[in-house]
Amino acid sequence: MKICVTGGHGFIGRAACRKLAASGHSVTVLDIQKPLPTQPWASDSVVGDIRDLAACRRAFAGCDRVLHLAAAHQDFGITDAEYFDVNQRGTATVCDAMAREAVGELCLYSSVAVYGAAAKPRAETTTPMPSSSYGASKLAAEIVAQQWVAGDLSRRCLIMRPTVVFGPESVANMHALMRQIYRKRFVLIGNGCNIKSLACVDNVVAATLFLWGLQPDCRPRELPDRCNTFNYVDQPDLSVAQIVDAIHEAFQRPRPTVRIPLWLGLLAAIPFDLAIALTGRNLPISSARIRKLATATEFQADKVHSSGFLPPLTLREGIAQMADTFVPAQG
Repeated sequence: MKICVTGGHGFIGRAACRKLAASGHSVTVLDIQKPLPTQPWASDSVVGDIRDLAACRRAFAGCDRVLHLAAAHQDFGITDAEYFDVNQRGTATVCDAMAREAVGELCLYSSVAVYGAAAKPRAETTTPMPSSSYGASKLAAEIVAQQWVAGDLSRRCLIMRPTVVFGPESVANMHALMRQIYRKRFVLIGNGCNIKSLACVDNVVAATLFLWGLQPDCRPRELPDRCNTFNYVDQPDLSVAQIVDAIHEAFQRPRPTVRIPLWLGLLAAIPFDLAIALTGRNLPISSARIRKLATATEFQADKVHSSGFLPPLTLREGIAQMADTFVPAQG
């Protein structure tokens, strides 16, 4: 099967492309970044923007399916307008190009950020209430995909809503936390009892292929609807304190015994907030980062875990796997 992966040179994209290629599929990548020599799993690559219809059509020509990962997702330095321009308009362009190239199978990566302020449990049946421009733009992208499916009875779409995804090659929040612990600069702020739903990159990719009927060692599954939505969270969840303990264990570091009250940590972050405001730099310490770490982000993923999918890694195994690749890189 020939599959185009938008954003295929990104963190999740690389993992997806490797898995697809290893499963015997032909992979075309559409990405604004040029391919690297160390990324041999793509049989073809198109350098282009998902908002460029011509680039999308070149990438999708002759493809059977599109895995749409490309998105604006960083939590620093992106305007509200940019989130919607890339995530909503980009998805509309992707769907338009698929229609023109007669590609009828789409998998859209959305996010649990669409739930925003919605009350627990945040499951697929929960009405989304996005509280950020990122979450709102991802929900808008989902609506675009649903409208595309409704336009032709031959079209199908799988919408994946993963929580925070981590793993080897990740440079996002988990990487920052690991870096601080590895350098012995981490102090736990707050009691650490709050849950942080996480997803190992290998698990979320494996779940996607399983639900999409592309897992080579599993019987292909026929999803009940033409447009199906799944949260993805690795379970059981870990608290912040348990995540920190798992990282310390993976690095063979002694567990911290000192904890700083949340109010004191926020007070200490004020100079960093001022520096960020004055310089525009994304510093590793800020009140926003502290609040984010101290806030519970818990989501339900019973739907995917009751589908027959078995994740290849536990959360602790995923943390250890990331730590194994992290240490040599940090010297």
